[in-house]
Amino acid sequence: MAGSKKYSISLPEDLAEAVRTHVGPGGFSAYVAEALEQRVAMDKLQEIVADFETDNDPLSREEVEAARAVLRHDQHGSSGAAA
Repeated sequence: MAGSKKYSISLPEDLAEAVRTHVGPGGFSAYVAEALEQRVAMDKLQEIVADFETDNDPLSREEVEAARAVLRHDQHGSSGAAA
């Protein structure tokens, strides 16, 4: 990740305290940054799928499940892996 910049954001207090309890002192910013990175990646993925479906048939259930397996790093579809 590139350099960091400080931002002021508002969060529901119970959510912020749950994160603080979970990550301990000093881990809050890293936790929030990781969550935002994941959200941006999912937003980009939704854009890719929408763009694909503009020019193609909608994805089948099998194609969606195969993509989920890849995103879980479970390309072989083993049943023991949890998402």
